[in-house]
Amino acid sequence: MHDLSRGRRFAVSGTVQGVGFRPFVFREAEALQLTGRVWNDGEGVTVEVFGPPERLDALERRLTEAPPPAARIERLEVTALSGLPPATFEIAPSVTGGAPRVAIGADLATCAACAAELDDPADRRFRYPFTNCTDCGPRFTIALGVPYDRPATTMAAFTMCEACSAEYHDPRDRRYHAQPNACPACGPRLALLDGRGAPLAGDPLALAGAALREGKLLAVKGLGGYHLACDATSPAAVAELRRRKRRDEKPLAVMVASLEAAAEVAVLAPAERALLGSVERPIVLCRKRPGTALVPGLAPGNPRLGLLLPYTPLHHLLLAEAGRPLVMTSGNLSEEPIAFEDGDALARLAEVADLFLVHDRPIASRCDDSVARVVAGRPLVLRRSRGWVPRPVRVRRRFARPTLGVGAQLKNACCLGRGDEATLGPHVGDLDNLETYGAFEAAISRLETFLRFRPEVIGCDLHPLYLSTRYARERAAALGARLVEVQHHHAHAASAMAEHGLDGPVLALCWDGTGLGTDGAAWGGELLRCWPERFERLATFRPLPLAGGDLAIREPWRVALAALLDAFDGDAPLDLPLFAGVPAAQVEVVRRMLAGRFNAPLAHGAGRAFDAAAALALARPVARHEGQLALALDGAADEAEPGRYPFELDGSGPVTQLDLRPLWRALVADLHNGTGAGAISTRFHAALAAGGAELVRAAAARAGDLPVILTGGCFQNAFLAERITTELSGSFKVYLHGHVPPGDGGLALGQALVADAVARGE
Repeated sequence: MHDLSRGRRFAVSGTVQGVGFRPFVFREAEALQLTGRVWNDGEGVTVEVFGPPERLDALERRLTEAPPPAARIERLEVTALSGLPPATFEIAPSVTGGAPRVAIGADLATCAACAAELDDPADRRFRYPFTNCTDCGPRFTIALGVPYDRPATTMAAFTMCEACSAEYHDPRDRRYHAQPNACPACGPRLALLDGRGAPLAGDPLALAGAALREGKLLAVKGLGGYHLACDATSPAAVAELRRRKRRDEKPLAVMVASLEAAAEVAVLAPAERALLGSVERPIVLCRKRPGTALVPGLAPGNPRLGLLLPYTPLHHLLLAEAGRPLVMTSGNLSEEPIAFEDGDALARLAEVADLFLVHDRPIASRCDDSVARVVAGRPLVLRRSRGWVPRPVRVRRRFARPTLGVGAQLKNACCLGRGDEATLGPHVGDLDNLETYGAFEAAISRLETFLRFRPEVIGCDLHPLYLSTRYARERAAALGARLVEVQHHHAHAASAMAEHGLDGPVLALCWDGTGLGTDGAAWGGELLRCWPERFERLATFRPLPLAGGDLAIREPWRVALAALLDAFDGDAPLDLPLFAGVPAAQVEVVRRMLAGRFNAPLAHGAGRAFDAAAALALARPVARHEGQLALALDGAADEAEPGRYPFELDGSGPVTQLDLRPLWRALVADLHNGTGAGAISTRFHAALAAGGAELVRAAAARAGDLPVILTGGCFQNAFLAERITTELSGSFKVYLHGHVPPGDGGLALGQALVADAVARGE
């Protein structure tokens, strides 16, 4: 007879609600013949368990080493428990109260068991588009509050039938407390509507599949919003989608049925296969395989293609009906937020979609698809949204007060910091119109509602014209909160510090397009020595004037002209392919603007160097979307090509400058010699990598051997990030981003960290 008087309490925090954690604990405890109970609370999950020490040890090992697939255990606290043990093990009711952690799980891709049921004619969920269990299905996008229980979700209106209820209440069933649990008898239903919103008679899936095969455009209601779908092998359908969506050249994501189907259209490394098949199911940027049936215009001029696998039963069924890869792009017009409410979708997408494939389960939170790629053999999240949100980032130093980071103007996402958790909100996009600004406000409001969160400190960008900055100022005044304006690149550095648990100081290469500096100039090619509360600017790029300001970013031939005029002392050779595509009169006007510094602000951005090099190497004077030419230049690189362009370090001023004038002269010589874009791209990337490494070494000689972080949008470029890492890894510990975007999508995390540090120091 075992002595059951000894017990332990396990307090588990992290993503442990809505992922089958309690039934997992129940089954493990039963298997080990332990007694006690487990329940959800505002902090996560608590387990009280009694039994022999060796079996308690075994349970602890199972909790830490083999939790449910979607669980993310951030902390496990173990304390001794005294008292009389109960006779059995039970799952107790959830406990509310206190300030909740973010215990709601992210939305999870359909698991293998549910996918098998979809294809089994003998199963009662055969071809049911809303099949799910505790290992998969919607979480964040249906949640209305915490704890995450069915009454606090948009499934509350669907009363479970007897069979579903039996599964839901049986702790030994994989659907135990699966909050979206449903079946054809009691759950959400699918409908196909015409462009006016009238339902069509017949099987919605069969009709939708036939329409896609005929070249029609469909609006499809997914987990976090609507997609626009069409046949990815039909040039006419893709061209029509671009015309109606007003998306000229920006890449369109493609959904394929399986990893095998993905390998038919893209060259996949093992890490890319793993990322495609992960429970997060992001869009993964993969190298195109030549000669496939896919329309070449899905990603014009880009060697990479955004691929994703189906992540809902509806996607699985729709792909099977269509029998081909499908474009699956955000349901919006260009630059608008994704539509997620039915009435809004019907109104906004009526001129885009021929048909609407809808269902009657409301979406509570808008959440677009995430985007990722593999850099240096590891996943790098470029857009952090569905699948990751609202999974928190655990920070090393606890926030002193509830802190809100509001993000930037572009690629906006907010961040709420409290305790040791920083919760990044879903991707919102560029705050350039009223609809997106409304989505920005709604994203903050919903997260604050989940967490019962009232910010006492608010961090924002220095730029006074950013709408997020205006929001922060108004909100801080209304709440009486402390406002901290954070320099853009300091925030980038702090986001990487938070992700990797670095207290500082660190050396941070912060390379992006632009961010307002403390001197009022446009920064973007910075080397900073950073602490959470402050920074020192150690180095930057030699600045270039931007003729026409932001117009130069859309017309990068202007940046290329500025670079050449600077490199050749005003006598730039313009007998180059790039300038053959620009009217001579325009070139002359811009030359005069640059000479007179008329509407030509100086910019230090590394991104502008990429613009100039890409425009010259690829003879492309215009960019249709942000980062288009830099991505094309990255894709053109021939890594087998030797050599690099020269550069100089200018230490004559208070801040060292990376001087690229020798680079531009050598690049022009290559163009005159007929050197191909692949070699030019490689030599350019190698020069920037070597230049960045030299800046770090020079700074380390003065500041000491510090950790080095690579942050900012330029480090979405795999070639650049990998080259600099290789250059530095022998002498420095180098940190790249992983699950926090290096671009502006991760900026709010850094703002929150800096704002907290500044406020606590006052």
